[in-house]
Amino acid sequence: MKILVPVKRVIDPYAKIRVKADGSGVEMANMKMAMNPFDEIAVEEALRLREKNVATEVVAMAVGAANVVDTLRQAQALGANRAIHVAYEGEVQPLAYARLLKAVVEREQPRLVIMGKQAIDDDYNQTGQMLAALLDWPQATFASKVDVAGDVATVVREIDGGLQTISVTLPAVITTDLRLNNPRYASLPNIMKAKKLPIDTLDVAALGVEMSPRMITLTTTEPEARKPGVMVKDVDELIGKLKNDARVI
Repeated sequence: MKILVPVKRVIDPYAKIRVKADGSGVEMANMKMAMNPFDEIAVEEALRLREKNVATEVVAMAVGAANVVDTLRQAQALGANRAIHVAYEGEVQPLAYARLLKAVVEREQPRLVIMGKQAIDDDYNQTGQMLAALLDWPQATFASKVDVAGDVATVVREIDGGLQTISVTLPAVITTDLRLNNPRYASLPNIMKAKKLPIDTLDVAALGVEMSPRMITLTTTEPEARKPGVMVKDVDELIGKLKNDARVI
């Protein structure tokens, strides 16, 4: 069985985010970049399924400019068998991304697509669901446990009320939540080997996908700075401030 794992290059989650002076977006210049954390979990889960002999091949895929190859190299260093780079310079919004994924799925014919539930840069949480709809495949989102036996995947999902266990028939789309696994680290020898591995490159035009954005960002602002705390003399003053100033009681 082949598993396709889409990965995205995002600003490192531990880096300090800065908004551009004109408010047009987030400053990307000279920022440390990394693989989206939810996608790291997806790669790890695909590798574990291969190690259990459930899958035979793990294919990583990324969309973006030339620098997204670094993220694919990371996936290869972790253990992905192959990597696919869909070259595109502009903004990629969820629907366009889902359509690109659909085109790649039709070319690669995987039995399972495992992907992060969302990217930490835009937090859309839409692409997996859109892909499942476009492919007319079953989906299991927010997975915290995945077991695959034959043509059936049993997935424990994290929902507002607790946990929900469902079964989906393959082929299917699964999106990963934080508690699914703890991703492994790539060893230095594997990182060096990954630099020499081939990466297949596809052109958006050849895939025939319309990439025009459906949404326009009007302005980006930083959150308000947190106000410093104040000392109160007694409980009565504390209650007064909570009631009159904070208005939480």
